[in-house]
Amino acid sequence: MPRRSPRRLLGVLAAVTVAFSLFSSASTAGAAETPAPARTAAVQPLSTSTPVVFVHGYTGSASNWVTAMSVFRLNGWSSSNLFAYEYDSYGDNITNAQGLAAFVNNVKSRTGASKVAIVNHSMGGLVSQYYLKVLGGHTSVSHLASIAGANHGTTFAGACLIYTTCRQMYPGSSFISQISSGDETPGDTEYATWYSACDGIILPYTSTRLSGATNNNVLCQTHIGYLADTVVLGQIARFIAS
Repeated sequence: MPRRSPRRLLGVLAAVTVAFSLFSSASTAGAAETPAPARTAAVQPLSTSTPVVFVHGYTGSASNWVTAMSVFRLNGWSSSNLFAYEYDSYGDNITNAQGLAAFVNNVKSRTGASKVAIVNHSMGGLVSQYYLKVLGGHTSVSHLASIAGANHGTTFAGACLIYTTCRQMYPGSSFISQISSGDETPGDTEYATWYSACDGIILPYTSTRLSGATNNNVLCQTHIGYLADTVVLGQIARFIAS
């Protein structure tokens, strides 16, 4: 076999070296184009041990919360930590708020919890806000979720002004002024609202929003439809668990 000249051998080695270098570079470039797996952020464990007190709206009752309680159980709550407060829709919301204060204290005593979460609907927003802000209930509430709450009143209440609760629910009432003046979200409580232009009862629909809260604009949901809206109710359960 003829011997290859040293020059030819050097040429072959150089070619191999260049090819290897190009291959390595291409591999490295390809790896760079593939995004590295994102580092998983530490996920805070959800807490479903907080007792939840549901506060119905005008002419409502504990039965309004059947779907909500089912959703909360699916999200990890025990039935023993789910409570529905009932009050007189035709009475006085100051009295109703005082009743809520007593109810919350009873729940805390029964469960041993230092705080509860409150989920309200419609006029239940007024009862809840008076309790948290005027009666100092925010020290006993970890989270407040207001679903279509009449937090700044609704002109729809003009249809029932023969009742004190409706006069209190009308925009511009002294009751509304008392709960909306100054800080609308007092204390360390986490506040969130859910409202929609399709509400039809809370007029204007933006009345539900609270300054300082996480205000969630739902694309289109009716006032009563919220009570069966498992998507919104699931969001509320996760909000309270966070």
